[in-house]
Amino acid sequence: MTAATGKLLVGLIGAGIQRSLTPAMQEEEARHHGLRLHYQLIDLDRTPGAEHQLPALLASARTMGFAGLNITYPCKQAVLPLLDALSPEAEAMGAVNTVVIRDGRMVGHNTDGSGWAWGLQRSLPQADLGCVVLLGAGGAGSAIADAVLRLGAAQLRVVDTDMTRAGSLADALSTRFGGRVSAHADVAPALKGATGLIHATPTGMDKLPGMPIPAKLLRPTLWVSEIVYFPIATALLQAARAAGCATMDGGAMAVGQAVGAFELFTGLKADPERMGRHFRTLLAARA
Repeated sequence: MTAATGKLLVGLIGAGIQRSLTPAMQEEEARHHGLRLHYQLIDLDRTPGAEHQLPALLASARTMGFAGLNITYPCKQAVLPLLDALSPEAEAMGAVNTVVIRDGRMVGHNTDGSGWAWGLQRSLPQADLGCVVLLGAGGAGSAIADAVLRLGAAQLRVVDTDMTRAGSLADALSTRFGGRVSAHADVAPALKGATGLIHATPTGMDKLPGMPIPAKLLRPTLWVSEIVYFPIATALLQAARAAGCATMDGGAMAVGQAVGAFELFTGLKADPERMGRHFRTLLAARA
């Protein structure tokens, strides 16, 4: 059976994912291709201590005939040693958000970086990449860091409260891209002279409301990219718009990464514009 002619079972492993729009996006795009696809949420918040059950969850997915899994917070890096192989992109980024299961083998991929880049080029095509600050060195941040450097960022400043994590990411990126990357513990000095800010932490989500940085640090010459999409207008984006910043909401990346995941799961070419329209329709309905 090929992905394009049968019925596929896929899913998402992560914490606090009940409001995810990914199931609806994937199932609707499959319908347009004449493919039956069921997308199952596997929410770690519903089972205390479930993050320690990741190996068992992956084994169960393989046994149950899943065609693939999306992986989100807090498992994008924890999943790495549990897979049979990694794509070059996932290996370079040190994070996985999509696992393809074929013939019993589990191969990790990463569509976060390409999804973010797709969103930036559509939302902020004139974004100045002279000096970009990345807030958050976790799984999503690692993928986006790779993507923004591939787009030609002259400088990337990685900010994380965990300096060990920020330093490790900066070192890994410097090995691949040269001396364009530095690690920082404090966002205020890192933003001096910066042209763009990418927010890649969970702060601002419905269950983690708040601002990741003081609003006074925002200025009109700074573009701001958000990865959170529930709510779509986070406190950070509202403050950035009030300060006169050009902005990109988390929906752009959500659609971009979903397009990549759909194509990996099914072997079919997704329609990004159609998926984007459906995503915004779903958001409006939720609102």
